[in-house]
Amino acid sequence: MAAATDAHPALILAGVEAGVPVFCEKPVARTMSEGVEVLKSVQGSGVPIQIGYNRRFDTGFVNARAAVLSGELGKLHTVRSTTLDPAPPPAAYIAASGGIFRDCSVHDFDIIRWVTGREVTEVYAVGGNRGADFIKEAGDADTTGAILTLDDGTIAVVSNSRHNARGYDVRMEIHGFTDSIAVGLEDKLPLRSVEPGVTFPAGTPHDFFMDRFTEAYRAELTAFTEVVASTRPSPCTIEDALEAGWIADACTLSLHEHRPVTIEEVRQA
Repeated sequence: MAAATDAHPALILAGVEAGVPVFCEKPVARTMSEGVEVLKSVQGSGVPIQIGYNRRFDTGFVNARAAVLSGELGKLHTVRSTTLDPAPPPAAYIAASGGIFRDCSVHDFDIIRWVTGREVTEVYAVGGNRGADFIKEAGDADTTGAILTLDDGTIAVVSNSRHNARGYDVRMEIHGFTDSIAVGLEDKLPLRSVEPGVTFPAGTPHDFFMDRFTEAYRAELTAFTEVVASTRPSPCTIEDALEAGWIADACTLSLHEHRPVTIEEVRQA
């Protein structure tokens, strides 16, 4: 569906009631409580629902997940995930976005869960405002950092900003006791080296999410045709989307209250 966030719950439920498979961009709903109600309403319906988290279909992230699941990296100890936008969206969008953690960082939260196969148990988040005034006026941050503790003790570091003059930067590093790998370390990486003689990256930097993830979006929609044909289960369920949402809520609370927050705390709120 292509509709504003507020319309997502009603349209999901309408599709399920009609027995029509549903593809819905993230988020499921504006608030977690609404999302939970949607989940309760569709459970047991048998109608497939796919939520749009496109990074699950990017070749680099797919390869990273395979490397983790195969055990070739050994036991993990650190994950770093980055999303840096070249410029902020309009003020009206920011005001209705739910905040940077729910709108932007949530992609990092989802892909960390998917690549590692682990759940987040606790977060600590910080944020700042050194750019567009309208972001601060909306009660949001334009640059944030979050430390996530995973359920096996792995530490994930998430970095986000609405201001990255060199381009659209999405990367992940995964460090294990046997090997380390990176996603997004290629010639269109929007980063400039100042090391003598280094010419990498040599390409034109990514400038927008559609540039960076064109093929991932195609793969995502191809996957949905397979879901509709009943040849594969949903590759991103409402439950998956809600898990990323709980992490976003925990980070938002942590930012506002300057303290660590467990996922269980926000679930029970």
